[in-house]
Amino acid sequence: MKRFFTSESVTEGHPDKICDQISDAILDAILEKDGNARVACETCATTGLVLVMGEISTNSYVDIPSIARQTIKNIGYNSSELGFDYNTCAILTAIDEQSQDIAMGVDSSLEYKEKKEDDYDIIGAGDQGVMFGYATDETEEYMPLAIVLAHKLCQKLSEIRKQGVVDYLRPDGKAQVTVEYNEKGLPTRIEAVVLSAQHSEEADMDTLKKDLTELVIKQVVPIGLMDNNTKIYINPTGRFVKGGPLADSGLTGRKIIVDTYGGYIPHGGGAFSGKDATKVDRSASYYARYVAKNIVAAKLAKKCKISVAYAIGKAKPVSIDVDTFGTAVIEEEKITEIIKKVFDFRPKAIIDNLKLYLPQYLPTASYGHFGRADFRWEKLDKVAELKSFL
Repeated sequence: MKRFFTSESVTEGHPDKICDQISDAILDAILEKDGNARVACETCATTGLVLVMGEISTNSYVDIPSIARQTIKNIGYNSSELGFDYNTCAILTAIDEQSQDIAMGVDSSLEYKEKKEDDYDIIGAGDQGVMFGYATDETEEYMPLAIVLAHKLCQKLSEIRKQGVVDYLRPDGKAQVTVEYNEKGLPTRIEAVVLSAQHSEEADMDTLKKDLTELVIKQVVPIGLMDNNTKIYINPTGRFVKGGPLADSGLTGRKIIVDTYGGYIPHGGGAFSGKDATKVDRSASYYARYVAKNIVAAKLAKKCKISVAYAIGKAKPVSIDVDTFGTAVIEEEKITEIIKKVFDFRPKAIIDNLKLYLPQYLPTASYGHFGRADFRWEKLDKVAELKSFL
């Protein structure tokens, strides 16, 4: 029985993504000066206004308004004609220090206070919650096909705008892809592509649709996956002039499904951007992806979902669960045992292994946190060790 699955992505000029990028740009700037900083930085944006808020504890100083303006400029909001201008928008800040009630559990974990096993016990989880990681062999990125294509469509849309290939595009935009799967669970074709691109008042819709079909969709979606029944919708409302924060408010962490697996697996609810790595919302999600990807690359399973849960102030997770959707070559219980032997899910171990204390987060804030080889949590350095258990 065939089924359909749909995922969406948004461009870097989408209001929520503007906020994600500002939050991560501030995080990077702080980590560049203080790798031990505690940062939980959120941003919201609306017409002519950006508010940066949150809790930051650091011995360094960064110019938050300047970072925010530079980020907005780099995205492409550089004129009042776009309804949002990095030069003239108001930048407000409301920053406090991290709560001491939280800090006492992060800086000295429950295990460290009771009986330290090793130095990795010292940092406790910055919050409770459950985090998920996933990998599949259906694409070379080890990601679900729909979210891979949606991200690439948005990237291409921004690329032709920034390179001046066409002169009528504006920073805001969205893409959505529907993939058809056969009875074996394999992607066989593209059922639908939806592409919405902000444009100038003068843009001709027929030209825009032709350009985006040829310069974006056909450049990204493999020709073998499209057929005469594939539906293509470009700016289906007929007009997308008003966009960005002028049209819709933005908020850090409001695109968590875009950031992860496009809705293909559950999400624990915690956002990533603006958070340092002691926040397991971010670091444990990265690590769970790292584990799942290595499991699939080692061919222990064709699909793998890792879920890991933490208690605030405790270093070791309270649970680790594995689901391979019936694709494992050995028992899932055995895979769970292997994972516990090979991988260390304590926050400090994660931070040290993936070097999450380094500034590296701004590039993650648009086009997805997973499936891009230059991120450290995408490395495949445990494949040989995992294969040795077969």
